[in-house]
Amino acid sequence: MSAAARAPLPLYIVISGRGTNMLAIADACANGAIAARVVRVIGDRPAAAGIASARARGLSADFIPYQQYPDRAAFEAALAADIDRHGTPLVVLAGFMRILTPAFVRRYAGRMLNIHPSLLPAYPGLDTHRRALAAGDAWHGVTVHYVTEELDGGPLLRQARVPVLPGDTEASLSARVHEQEYIIYPEVIGWIASGRLQWREHAPWLDGQRLTQPVVSGG
Repeated sequence: MSAAARAPLPLYIVISGRGTNMLAIADACANGAIAARVVRVIGDRPAAAGIASARARGLSADFIPYQQYPDRAAFEAALAADIDRHGTPLVVLAGFMRILTPAFVRRYAGRMLNIHPSLLPAYPGLDTHRRALAAGDAWHGVTVHYVTEELDGGPLLRQARVPVLPGDTEASLSARVHEQEYIIYPEVIGWIASGRLQWREHAPWLDGQRLTQPVVSGG
């Protein structure tokens, strides 16, 4: 089937906050930049303001508040049931701030993406902008990767580098990183939607070649 004949790729997006990456992806779907469609948006906390934004755009959006469940396993069971009910082939973590259990990650192996605000493998975890500034790095950036059991350690797909400028604060550096997030996350989803990027033999393949290094822009 040609790329032009492909049905739009259904996306299931999980957020924890404002959902700005989710909105960038939804915009790319709506304007035809990528052959995908958002079928479900879930927030894991009532304070996830992105749910209201998703609903305002006519998207199916709801909460599965982790606070209502006794443990991670119960929360993840509810999330998995909702994912499976919608039958979406790609789960997109977009500012989702919870660590998933190995069992959940294995369930969606090769079907779940994440975006992380650093040039992985540098600075997994939190406070990436602060850590880059404290280290005196000349470059910082953002990475899109497949999710595996290792925190922020899955195969790297796409990176965008931004310079660390004299006088940068966490806020100013974060703002430039966010600009790149809104470009490269939809781009990677578009690769999957068009068939360019596939998960085969427990690894990503781009344009028929095993991807051993991320595609990098900037710098």
